[in-house]
Amino acid sequence: MSTPSTADIFRDGLLRRNAGLVQLLGLCPLLAVSNSVVNGLGLGLATLFVLVCTNLIVSLLRGLLVTPLRIPVFVLIIAALVTVVELVLQAWFPALDRRLGIFVPLIVTNCTILARAEAFASRQPPLAAGLDGLATGAGFAAVLIALGALRELVGRGSLFAGMDLLFGEAAAGITLSLPVDGLLLAILPPGAFIGLGLMIAVFRWQQQRRDTSADTATTATPSRPTA
Repeated sequence: MSTPSTADIFRDGLLRRNAGLVQLLGLCPLLAVSNSVVNGLGLGLATLFVLVCTNLIVSLLRGLLVTPLRIPVFVLIIAALVTVVELVLQAWFPALDRRLGIFVPLIVTNCTILARAEAFASRQPPLAAGLDGLATGAGFAAVLIALGALRELVGRGSLFAGMDLLFGEAAAGITLSLPVDGLLLAILPPGAFIGLGLMIAVFRWQQQRRDTSADTATTATPSRPTA
């Protein structure tokens, strides 16, 4: 398996193979936690850390893994890293840890992490594997944050509320409030499905427009006559 370029790795992780908008993986935490920016950012950073570290460790161990045992080893690595994340949250961010609840331990079951370990990290050198984890994690975190911002804004009429849970008292004053009442539906479970559906629709519409523009430009370019 040839090593893709850095640009292709980031293009895949952020856009063409985005875990939340294209592959639709990890939807349980994505839909359950994303009712505010701080929740989305917290879970997104935790997932990003686990993805990058898992890919790096799997890549470093790829020559030592026995084929029948590789999946249990991957799960063990992911579980150990999630335990580290949970202990860090409990020690330094207890309020955020209580808000995220069971969905931090459930990172272990996120199909995206295991899929990238099996399909990419186990076959690529550490640098490419780490970049893949960074790109995939950033793409997933971006969807979490965007959906959290949309639901918080529509549901509560505010933005960046509770950021002090992650960044301390210095971030307590950055909350933006709108002089309107929020729509309760947006922060309830149905609002998560509606919000994600709208995001997927906009994302695919933009992709179609880009593909159509590219096809039009290709068609309009005259071919050079052959000698």
